[in-house]
Amino acid sequence: MNLKTIGGIVLVLLGACLFLNQGKAFGPGTIFTYFWPSIFVIPLGLFFHWLYFSMIGRKGIGVLIPGGILFTAGVICQVSMLFNNWGYMWPGFILAVAVGLFEFYWFGNRNKWLLIPINILTVLSLLFFAVFSIGSIYNKFAFSQPIIAIIIITAGAILLMKKKDM
Repeated sequence: MNLKTIGGIVLVLLGACLFLNQGKAFGPGTIFTYFWPSIFVIPLGLFFHWLYFSMIGRKGIGVLIPGGILFTAGVICQVSMLFNNWGYMWPGFILAVAVGLFEFYWFGNRNKWLLIPINILTVLSLLFFAVFSIGSIYNKFAFSQPIIAIIIITAGAILLMKKKDM
């Protein structure tokens, strides 16, 4: 990585931090508060990927599992820190394990039995994301619950009264 790339990353993070702290005190603690995943977790995940792709190759395929887990968990933590939505992002940690195992499957010897836990973890994660997201959206529109109920009842009645096509 050259100096230009590092400088660009630092400027982007500094600008994002200033944007998030509009008018508040700004200091090194603020940077660590908001960007600890980008400082510690994501680079460690990228290090494991670099180690596999640049240094050890197929002999050390196992480093992709923690690499994928750490990178995905770091992205989930970073999004959660920036938008303060830990309650909705926690299924991403289940997805992180699925990503690590999938990388192991994809770049390894493609053992088909590894797809079973990958699919189970992915489906669980997406299911939890959907349930909590739909619940959150529903709670935001709780004031219009009678209107939503009437729309759902009307749609059901229309489906029941519609003639069957033969």
